Amino acid sequence: MAKKQKTSPGTIALNKKARHEYHIEEKFEAGLVLAGWEVKSLRAGKAQLTESYVLLKDSEAWLLGAHITPLNTASTHVIADPTRTRKLLLNQKELSKLFSATEQKGHTCVPLALYWKKNLVKCEIALVTGKKKHDKRATEKERDWNREKQRIVRHDAKH
Repeated sequence: MAKKQKTSPGTIALNKKARHEYHIEEKFEAGLVLAGWEVKSLRAGKAQLTESYVLLKDSEAWLLGAHITPLNTASTHVIADPTRTRKLLLNQKELSKLFSATEQKGHTCVPLALYWKKNLVKCEIALVTGKKKHDKRATEKERDWNREKQRIVRHDAKH
């Protein structure tokens, strides 16, 4: 039986692939413009960020490719589009920082997580650069070593 990853109670969806594929340089917290049926689906935990990305256009930020599965009970009166483009709410200073950084070679902007902050849905986005294959291997090796250290410590504590 597979173990469930421990997440904080406010976390809706994580983009684990992004942490594997990119070096995270700076994180931002953005609000999200949602429809009523989307909020209800998020309360039920029906969201995925794996193939999503952030598009910066016309001095605005947009979340593309995020999949929010509509609930049958919540979206009876509307035609729900699970992968519609959603607007991200950032202040002008943060937007200008993102725009200037993404114009540089190698920088992009990706969503890392969706979570609740009080009664609002927030999206954690990050300014990232792509990892090379050897970087991914090094990260994996470090993760395995940390796991092995934990096993050794637990084993020594038992004996």
